[in-house]
Amino acid sequence: MPRLFETNALPPEPDSAGRLAVDGYLPLPGLLTADGLVLLHQEAAGMEALARRRDFAMKCMDDSPRHMTTLGGQVIVEASDMIPALYRDPGLVGLLTRAAGEPVIEIDDPVERHVLNILHRVGDTHGAHTDDYPYALVLFLEAPDDPADGGLLYFLPHAGSLYDLDAADRARTAHHRAGDAYLLRSDTTAHRVTPLSRPGLRRTVLNFAYTTPTARPHRTGSATELYG
Repeated sequence: MPRLFETNALPPEPDSAGRLAVDGYLPLPGLLTADGLVLLHQEAAGMEALARRRDFAMKCMDDSPRHMTTLGGQVIVEASDMIPALYRDPGLVGLLTRAAGEPVIEIDDPVERHVLNILHRVGDTHGAHTDDYPYALVLFLEAPDDPADGGLLYFLPHAGSLYDLDAADRARTAHHRAGDAYLLRSDTTAHRVTPLSRPGLRRTVLNFAYTTPTARPHRTGSATELYG
């Protein structure tokens, strides 16, 4: 099996963990190798027929919208060997541990462990939310090339509520390309994905959820609603 990710993908600054603690976000440009991007994209495309369309407002996240196509971990583990193996790869988990500055470990939740999120229609969006687990690694398999086309991460670290995401002048956007990734302190960073602006665009990501040995997940019904 070709190498799927770059083992030396951390940014060059000396304190990635400090940046993550302040920003709630750490970009990992080019985390996927060229072979990894091709293979994971093929794997995702092969499973897309199993995914379900979701169009609703999520009550537990202040009625923020979900217009997207999703596939939960409980389906992925039956349909793919590659994705679960990458999720638990010791080299990847080690990289995330170095990035976070604390031990990063797998979660027990079979639904939320590794999921596939696809935006592919005009207006598709993953509305405002925080996650149940401390860390999310988001791997980009497809993304709009032009930031004006949408599909941007919009985020606010240390948010008091989801409403702060649109009210605060501290909120930021980040654009990513296929092959990129980012690590998010996802339980305390309010975040959403800006809507796709025109036909023909696609944003396909794998989201890997991780925790720490001491963390207590903030359990909500969001994963069941979106991936169950």
